[in-house]
Amino acid sequence: MAEGRGGATLSVKALLEDRALGVQLRLLAGQEGLDRLITHPRIQKPGLALVGHFHGIVPTRVQILGETELSFLESLSAEARQAALASFFSLHFSLIIVTVEGSGLLGLLAQQAGRCRVPLAVSPVRSSHTIAALHVLLDERLAPRTVVHGVLIDVFGQGLLLVGKSGIGKSECAMELVLRGHRLVADDAVHCDWQPPGVIFGAPAQLLAHHIEVRGLGVLDVRGLFGVTATRERKRIHLVIHLQEWSEDSEYDRMGIEDRFREILGVPVREVILPIRPGRSVASIIEVAARNELMRRSGVNSAREFFHRLNRTLLNLSPEEADLLVPPTAPPPSTKGS
Repeated sequence: MAEGRGGATLSVKALLEDRALGVQLRLLAGQEGLDRLITHPRIQKPGLALVGHFHGIVPTRVQILGETELSFLESLSAEARQAALASFFSLHFSLIIVTVEGSGLLGLLAQQAGRCRVPLAVSPVRSSHTIAALHVLLDERLAPRTVVHGVLIDVFGQGLLLVGKSGIGKSECAMELVLRGHRLVADDAVHCDWQPPGVIFGAPAQLLAHHIEVRGLGVLDVRGLFGVTATRERKRIHLVIHLQEWSEDSEYDRMGIEDRFREILGVPVREVILPIRPGRSVASIIEVAARNELMRRSGVNSAREFFHRLNRTLLNLSPEEADLLVPPTAPPPSTKGS
C-alpha cells in the first residue's frame, strides 16, 4: 500500500488477501488485474452504469453488483444483456464484487471480466454486510497518512504528542511518564493517519513498536521492561506539547486563555508550548496538561472561568459584562475539507 497525504492506495490483491476484511471473497476471474489499485474508501452500486449512464462512476472504487443489479440484467434479452455488460466492463474497473453467490449470471460475468482483465469476486454474504466490511477496512487502509518526528504517549486517556528539536528530552520525558504508569505509543517516528469524522491517530513504525531510545542507555524494550500495560498500539492525538528550551527573550502563555493549533493532515490539533529548563518537573507538568485537557473536553476551561470571576469581583460587573472582557475561545482553523 502506498502512503501519502490524501493519496493512499491499495492493490486488489492486497484487499483480497487482507485477513482484517472479515468477509471471505472468492475470485472468479480477472487474475491478470490483481495489481490494479483501489483509491477510494467508499464503494459504488453501479446500477445506472448498466443502462449506459456512466456519469459519476469512478473505476478505482470497488463496485458492488447485488440483487437489484442482477435482477435488472436478468430482465433483459440475451442480446441486450451482452451489450450492457460489454459497455459496463469496458470501464476497466479495479474490482467488481457480486453479492449473489448462486446467480446464474456468474458465468457470463466471469467471461466479460476475463476478457477485460477486470478482477471479479463473489461475496458469500448480502450486499449490506459486504459493504459495511469493506468500508471499515478501506477507511483504515486508505486513510491519509504522514510521519511526525516526536513521541506519542497515552496519559490519563489523552493522546499527547511530544514534539521539539532533537535532544530536547522527549524520550526521557516519555520514559518518566511510563514509570508513573502511563503508556507509550510511539517514539521518534509517529505514523499519523486521518480517520472520519476528522480525527488523527498515531501509531509506531512497525520495527520500532514498544521500543524507546534513551541517550546513554540505547534502545529499550518498554514492553519487556514494564509489561504489556506499559504500551499500546495506537492512540488518537488530543494535544500537541511542544517542548522548547527556556529563553528569556521568548514570551510564553501565562494566562491559558489563548488557543493555538498545529495542523496534522489538515486537522487542527490544540498545541501548547512548554519551556524546558533545569529544575522543572516536565513529566508532572505534562500530567497536569493531560488532566486540564480532560477538563476542557468536558466543557470546563479553568483559566477563562478564573478571569471571569476576577473581572466580576474587581470591577463589580454583571456576568454578561464580565464575559465581554474575557477574549472568546479561539475556534480551530479551517480543516480544509478534512
